[in-house]
Amino acid sequence: MEEKENLVEVDLERKEKFGIILPIILISYFLILLNNSLIFTSTVKISAELQMNNLMVAWISNAYALTFGGFLAFSAKLGDIIGRKKSLLTGLVIFSLASLLVGMSQSATMIISMRALQGIGASLLAPATLALLMDNYQGEQLTRAIAYYGATAGIGSSLGMIIGGLIASYMSWRAGFYLDLIVGIILIVMSILGITNQKATHGGKD
Repeated sequence: MEEKENLVEVDLERKEKFGIILPIILISYFLILLNNSLIFTSTVKISAELQMNNLMVAWISNAYALTFGGFLAFSAKLGDIIGRKKSLLTGLVIFSLASLLVGMSQSATMIISMRALQGIGASLLAPATLALLMDNYQGEQLTRAIAYYGATAGIGSSLGMIIGGLIASYMSWRAGFYLDLIVGIILIVMSILGITNQKATHGGKD
């Protein structure tokens, strides 16, 4: 009888812990926020180095926004079909590769194209993180996890601007996107090791 009670207590303790999934979710969300901050704080240096006019500079953000918004619904549905883990990993791989290529860009065409690719990666990341949040936490734990997610939006935006400003002021603007790549690789490893295979819902049905 005592052994059963101990097992129940251990089980409850495990359920109360967020584990590695919440850090993966929050860091992935922060990665998206940081990326947007890097663009905002580096536009002057980017336009000067790549000899871009105001219209071209605007397309650095527009290309990302168009692919992110355009693919968001599709990406959310894809996550239901192939599973949350695969969707998250696909998004991280695309986003990280695009970050590397943005950092290596030598022309307006290249940086705009790679920003569009980043938008596709982000469109996979955003719904996958929220779905993982809903799938892995319940009750009070879910409420707390959502609160942390919301706090990341506020803190992440402010911190992202500070990091982006420091990079733009004291380093090459390319360094920020290489930082995106490093964080992305760390998240890929964490996701492979820390997230169990999430069941695909195949058209939204279990």
